[in-house]
Amino acid sequence: MPEPPPTSPPSAPAPVPVPMSATLAADEALARRRRAGERVLSMASGEIGLPVLPALRDRLAAAAGENAYGSVAGSPVLRTAVAGYWERRGLAVDPGLVVAGPGSKSLLFAVLLAIGGDVIVPVPSWVSYAAQARLAGARPVPVPILPGQGGVPDPDRLREAVADARAAGQNPRAVVVTVPDNPTGTVASAATVRRLAAAARELNLVIVSDEIYGDLVYAGSDPAVSPALHAPERTVVTTGLTKNLALGGWRTGVARLPDSAPGRALHTRLVAVASQIWSSPPAPVQTAAAYAFGEPPEVVERVAASRRLHEKVVRAVAARFTAVGAELAPVAATCYLYPDFEPLREHLAAAHGVHDGDGLAALFSERYGVGVLPASAFGEPGRPLRIRAATSHFYGGTAERQTEALEAVDPLALPWIRESVDRVGEVLADLAGARAPAALAPHP
Repeated sequence: MPEPPPTSPPSAPAPVPVPMSATLAADEALARRRRAGERVLSMASGEIGLPVLPALRDRLAAAAGENAYGSVAGSPVLRTAVAGYWERRGLAVDPGLVVAGPGSKSLLFAVLLAIGGDVIVPVPSWVSYAAQARLAGARPVPVPILPGQGGVPDPDRLREAVADARAAGQNPRAVVVTVPDNPTGTVASAATVRRLAAAARELNLVIVSDEIYGDLVYAGSDPAVSPALHAPERTVVTTGLTKNLALGGWRTGVARLPDSAPGRALHTRLVAVASQIWSSPPAPVQTAAAYAFGEPPEVVERVAASRRLHEKVVRAVAARFTAVGAELAPVAATCYLYPDFEPLREHLAAAHGVHDGDGLAALFSERYGVGVLPASAFGEPGRPLRIRAATSHFYGGTAERQTEALEAVDPLALPWIRESVDRVGEVLADLAGARAPAALAPHP
């Protein structure tokens, strides 16, 4: 008898199609144009342009000789400092339930892998949540936010979405929230967070609460409330030093796991995932991060100065948007604005051929050299005329200028900040066919 034909090996699954992060792609495009000599203004990414606090720089340098792997979950010194940081915010935790990693972004992905199942994401939400869910082999389930309460899905619509997803054979097991929010710069109310926690308990969902902007809520705004206060047994909290201390390049994040049987089981899985992806966080950075999370006076003052600077510049830029008729929920934290140009829809279509946020972002970039991101980057369906703009690159191109901005009583009086804010006003006035809003009042 003839030999049977060889059996073909099973084909490998196709790679998950994931686009490059919209914020990083926009930054790279603007950098290329800047190098080519074009006049550009970056409002696309939220990387905060401020210098490293000298005390932290010194500690990092002193720790440069620390080159062993160390504990997968992070050094005991760092985890103890992080536990103290959360305890001062009403979220006491055993240091044994803290996990550190190379950036909260990496930790968020590892947490989703460890939880498994499909993931509820707010709409709009940060560009990487849905992408990370897909990378983890899950399906993102979008749920809209309530007006002016970004970062937290509407709890009533969350229930509907989970019921529909489960009826369709999906397996939602986690809901991601951002308190305060990127992209909107708003803070969900305490009542909404409490309702979200109740819904998550009812639906047996793990809450993954990204609180990296928690220290950047403006004075006078309602405080950000963590879901961990209302559903402690099922809430994972993440944060890092990227935003409050502008240490994006240091890539250090931390996660707080629930003190419950499911939380401890999740901790075990998370550490196992971490051991296979990054082995351990970078040792020298952990040493400096432990000092930062201990919140000595110079760290507290630097964060407060950053918060004041963000607020003053954001409010000045927000006034430029509303002056031409864009709608904008009051920004309560961070360096982000999420204006809606719906009131200008007819004008934008007639004057510029713009019909949606993608076209609007392209107009900002191609005609004016201003980088912003469209609503579609944050998961919004349809054709909304919304964009996200960040003011975090307005503070100066050198450490000296950035330090001066931090220390200024009136940062809007500094020429380089005035120039950026006024440029936004000029662009918006031209785009809207309106008279340019008055420039910032001259300063002596």
